This record gives sequence, C-alpha cells and structure tokens, in this order.
Amino acid sequence: MQPPEPVLRGSAEAPTSPRLLARPLDFISEDHLRERQICAVIDGLATAVVFDPKQATAVLRFLNEELNVHLRDEAEDLFPLLARRCTKEDAIEGVIDRIRADQDEVMRLLPRVRSLLAGCLDSGGKPTAEERAVLSRFAGHVRRHLVAENAILLPIARARLTRADLRSLAKHMQTRRGLPELAETTDAE
Repeated sequence: MQPPEPVLRGSAEAPTSPRLLARPLDFISEDHLRERQICAVIDGLATAVVFDPKQATAVLRFLNEELNVHLRDEAEDLFPLLARRCTKEDAIEGVIDRIRADQDEVMRLLPRVRSLLAGCLDSGGKPTAEERAVLSRFAGHVRRHLVAENAILLPIARARLTRADLRSLAKHMQTRRGLPELAETTDAE
C-alpha cells in the first residue's frame, strides 16, 4: 500500500493543516487561500452545465466544518487584538468595519447556500438561475473580505501583534478546534 499523495497548497482538497496553528497568522493566511479555492469551486457550481455532486459535497463540508470557525477566529480574537495594538494612523477600525459588513452578508447568505446545495444533492438536479446568482453573490462577498484581510489586516497584524498576542491567538484557535496547545508561536518578535 502506497502512502497518500500530499495535498497541494491551495488545492481545496483538505482543511488547513493544524500544525500551522503554532503560527496563527500563517494559519489564517493559508485558510484564506483555502477559502479562495472554495470560492472557485462555488463559481464552478454556479456556471456548470452538469452539477458536480463531489464538488458540492466538498463545499458543504467546508461551510459546515471550517468557515464558521475561521470567521470566529477573526471576529473574536484577531480583530480585537488589532483594535488594541494598532495606532490611529493604521486606521484599522474602518477596514475591520468593511470586512465585517462582507462577513455579515456571507453569514446571511450561508443558510441559503447550504440549503440549495443540499437540495441539489438530494434531488440530483442543478441550481436554478436564481440559486446560481446566490452562489455567485456568496463567493463574491467571501472574496471581497479576503482581499482586505490579505492586503491590509495580515501585514498590519504581523507588524503590530506581540508574541503574547500571537500565543493568545494560537491558544484560542486551537481551543476552538478542540486541539491541545501547541509549541510557542513564531509569527513575530
């Protein structure tokens, strides 16, 4: 029996490795890449002539098992840490407000996206034109907040958060996933 082939970075085939939790900002960055790849799968489902149940199942698994945890990492830990550590010149509050608005829209659309994908899986049918639009809108809001997080928040977090902040962030992220505490973080000095 041969060992399984390694999953390629950004392949959307597997959740982000928990080993990265020791470096919480790297974990979040990798989670963002996974979200982007899932958005590409959602776009594919929205435009496909033939509905792909394997892809729909992968998206549902991500939505049910990973997305809420990731959004909680940011809302409950990363955003408050940044709000405490950033200077007035960083203007972080406005950025966080824009990201939260997109995340709120993602959460508003989430039950509908889950329901329509589950319905297609149950019926063997494909999404209606209206459902395709919902899928596209959902992926668009996810992408929009990822752009701001990757371009603005994560670079500022790497500059502003202390080692103690990163240890706290890692600990909360690990606890949220039901994992034991890992070794010291190495994201910042």
